[in-house]
Amino acid sequence: MNEEGRMKLADLLWKGYKRKNGIPGIRNRVLVIYTVKCSEFVAQKIVEKSDHPEVELAGFDGCTDNQYAVDMLISLIRHPNVGAVLAVGLGCEYIQPEWLAEIAKKEGKPSHWMFIQQEGGTRPAIEKGVAWVAGALEELQAVPRVEMGMKDLVIGAECGGSDYTSGLAGNVVVGRFFDKLVDLGGTAIFEEIVEAIGLDQLLIGRGADKKAAEEIRLTYDKALDYCKSVRQYSVSPGNFAGGLSTIEEKSMGAVIKSGSRPIQGVIKVSQPPPYNGLWLLDSTPDPHWMQFGITNPNDNEGLMDLVSCGAHIVFLVTGRGSVVGSAVAPCIKITGNHETFQRMQEDMDFDAGPILSGEQSQDEMAERLAEYVAAAASGTLTKSEALGHREFYIPYKYQEKQLLRKKSCEEAV
Repeated sequence: MNEEGRMKLADLLWKGYKRKNGIPGIRNRVLVIYTVKCSEFVAQKIVEKSDHPEVELAGFDGCTDNQYAVDMLISLIRHPNVGAVLAVGLGCEYIQPEWLAEIAKKEGKPSHWMFIQQEGGTRPAIEKGVAWVAGALEELQAVPRVEMGMKDLVIGAECGGSDYTSGLAGNVVVGRFFDKLVDLGGTAIFEEIVEAIGLDQLLIGRGADKKAAEEIRLTYDKALDYCKSVRQYSVSPGNFAGGLSTIEEKSMGAVIKSGSRPIQGVIKVSQPPPYNGLWLLDSTPDPHWMQFGITNPNDNEGLMDLVSCGAHIVFLVTGRGSVVGSAVAPCIKITGNHETFQRMQEDMDFDAGPILSGEQSQDEMAERLAEYVAAAASGTLTKSEALGHREFYIPYKYQEKQLLRKKSCEEAV
């Protein structure tokens, strides 16, 4: 990036929301969390009756223990875009809403919790929840504002519904943008290591140091073993219909969204990057005797993985088009297919098609994307936010907090 371009992007500033931990947010959400499927209805009604764009729902369906899901919920509570938390439980599940409310309190965020059983059932619990949310919204109006710029942002990216344009334009403009973001001191996260099959040496060679290179190698090997064990690679009929022929071809197009900067290392789901730069997110399940979870069962699981790592904004690159959004972090949907953009203008945020037509260069499109990001960060609603798309998906899954190293034959004896 030349000096003029760097200064132009560095001048993109806006006001964020100050948080106790020092990481500012770009939204000031009240997050209503349900801790089991049985309390989802009440939590959903609290959100609906509150009728406010900054009140959102998230939760976990399971009644039994799953540390992966617990960590996900905690990461959402600590997320800089979340200003207040209401945790709603039934009363007999493993995940206790009181725990979650206490974590929010320690983060300096207004919080409350309830058991529907103790509140007297559905109607009383909804009424109490709506009243508390109204008070929280008033309290959040007093949150101090702080200046933010590109250097303060964490942005995550994944693909969904890829076609032949994804690797030629959509993911390309994201990669160019990531390079610019990292150069300005910001943080970029890319995932979907199962869509990097065949590119291990390319990724390992981009490791910022020996430690990062080893982390990438371990993550790639685990993903390859996983794909072999489930006898499936991350390529779908929709990809074939969109002009992609093999997993290797899809992988080349998917990895290009990471740009060209050194990869600082590998993070796990619900682990924020320890410092700025480009990071690879490992969302593949670790081996477990119960075979908990699958990797990227749908786009919203992948988006929530990125959000759990602290992404202020998430990119969904889709050649064939998508309508989903994301809870907690605004979702910007990018396509390299101009026909898709024209057909789904109400849902798609950014058209990278001019790269293919030769109307604009890759750098020019990346700068346009940066301007779109700055507008979203300053409060302009993304297409999914405007339509009310705030999807989420938190599954049962098993992941160790540290990268697993295969034992040698000698160690296994």
